[in-house]
Amino acid sequence: MFIRRTQTRNTDAGERYYTFRLVRSERVDGKVRQRTLLNLGRHFDLDPAHWPALCARIEALLSAQAPLIAPEGPACVERHAQRLTAQLLAQNRQTPPPPEQGGDVQAVDVDSMALVRPRTVGVEAAALWAMRQVDFQGLLGELGLTGPQRALALGSIIARMAAPGSELSSYAWLGERSGLGELLGVDFEARSLSALYRISDRLLASKAALETALFERVRDLFGLATTVTLYDLTNTYFEGEMGANAKARRGHSKEKRSDCPLITLALVLDGSGFVHRSEVFEGNVSEGRTLETMLAGLDAPAGALVVMDRGIATEDNIGWLRAHGYRYLVVSRERRRRFDPAKATRLENAQGESLHLEKTLCDEGREVRLYCYSERRAEKETAINERFARRFERALDKIAAGLHKPRTTKRLDKLWERIGRLKAQSHGVGQYYRIELEPDESGERARSLTYQRTPGTGTSLTHPGVYCLRSSETDWDEQKLWRTYIMLTDLEAVFRSLKSELGLRPVYHHTTERADGHLFITVLAYQFVQILRRQLKHHGIDARWRTLRQWLGAQVRVTASFRRADGRALHVRKATRPEGEHLRICRLLGIDTQPGGIEKLLH
Repeated sequence: MFIRRTQTRNTDAGERYYTFRLVRSERVDGKVRQRTLLNLGRHFDLDPAHWPALCARIEALLSAQAPLIAPEGPACVERHAQRLTAQLLAQNRQTPPPPEQGGDVQAVDVDSMALVRPRTVGVEAAALWAMRQVDFQGLLGELGLTGPQRALALGSIIARMAAPGSELSSYAWLGERSGLGELLGVDFEARSLSALYRISDRLLASKAALETALFERVRDLFGLATTVTLYDLTNTYFEGEMGANAKARRGHSKEKRSDCPLITLALVLDGSGFVHRSEVFEGNVSEGRTLETMLAGLDAPAGALVVMDRGIATEDNIGWLRAHGYRYLVVSRERRRRFDPAKATRLENAQGESLHLEKTLCDEGREVRLYCYSERRAEKETAINERFARRFERALDKIAAGLHKPRTTKRLDKLWERIGRLKAQSHGVGQYYRIELEPDESGERARSLTYQRTPGTGTSLTHPGVYCLRSSETDWDEQKLWRTYIMLTDLEAVFRSLKSELGLRPVYHHTTERADGHLFITVLAYQFVQILRRQLKHHGIDARWRTLRQWLGAQVRVTASFRRADGRALHVRKATRPEGEHLRICRLLGIDTQPGGIEKLLH
């Protein structure tokens, strides 16, 4: 066995280049013939000085001979040897015979068995199944992506589903731990990291067309009617200063990482939780100014219902929705709380918790307000208010006690500054206190401090657990209004999934395009997770993706190597048998329990 370098020429461009092949000399009919085992391509980068060691190592692996000492040479030789041996084995993929026809019975030395090259395939097979439901590879082809580009695109997205992280970690996972390349017939180990970055750029360049076409296919798959549009924003943070990213800005972080530059992701979803459109804004963007940008190009049907959170539900945005024929259901921005239990109806949510809803018409009957009171929310708000109130009062007591001690601040101006800082740190509780500092004869120093809690009417202290919804749906009853609004909590669950389950945070890319590409790949990964979860929910499995990934991730493909009775080596590569919930999922969805088939090689 040896490696041959052959010079060839591109007939179209006239370019001359070298290709590499793994060749074996064999005697056939008394003559020595050279047979090409593998085409190594034109980018085979191993130093020629290591070629003999590589060929010897491949022969040893094929012969199932355990070395007496560890193989010598650099690690790259062993990596290439394992990869090329796996490719030789993959050339002999077989379809297992039906059970009634029996199996392949051979005599082997059981003690010689070696299990090598384990690669995960459970999550990969499920992700490919989800992609086939909408012919995602065909869609990529329609957008002009070549075969290798399509494979890299699938690899980037499925890596985000199975092993969330940066593009660098996805590259390592594809080459070192995943069997996705075997399922696609692609050698990810031979691809460069830059190829993964370039496919991110290519997907981002087709973002608008890809999002629209994918959503249409999902809608056709599930028979969805686009009547409800959910809109919200979240932000994530960068690692580093990101001076080259025009969208990296410091602002209020929803993850309490205001110490880092931020970037904002806006999502428009339909009522079933599939992404209709995504957009990336600056980290300090004002939420209320993004709605028109996001909805103007959606071509939503006339009369579609838009559900939004409080941060986006400005009067200008509501006026824009009315002017463009949208219906709306939003969280009201009014600060004063009100609720009349005598006029409320009682409702139980899915967790069995009590809710009380009061419906009121306003704006001459053109709008409805739904005042909601949640007992659980009231308990939570009361506990939070009391905790901050006690902290605020302890701080005031400390100031008051210090007025009677030496070497403590007693100047009125300094004390008012200190009280102002306490109010800023009190999470709003400090505004409900009347505080008085009694000056001494000089008028510059404080003699005593007194305070009294004075909760105003319609505040979180007097009306804990109360919030208000406003909508154009004046004919809907209380229950329908509230249950439609609850869809917005599903959008919050989407953001949690993107961040905690699909590797949205943090972002390491320095340029704007690469950061946007990272977020877009995460959104695409979510779409296929949602396809799987929706199909499984139809069959009674309503688990989070983190749980599903654990069930699916246990399946691996492994090569079992034996010495036969005649001294030859037998290599069999196949996947482990799925068990428990994984097996149930395969049966419910029709996923192949033996992804990649069975490969056999006799050497």
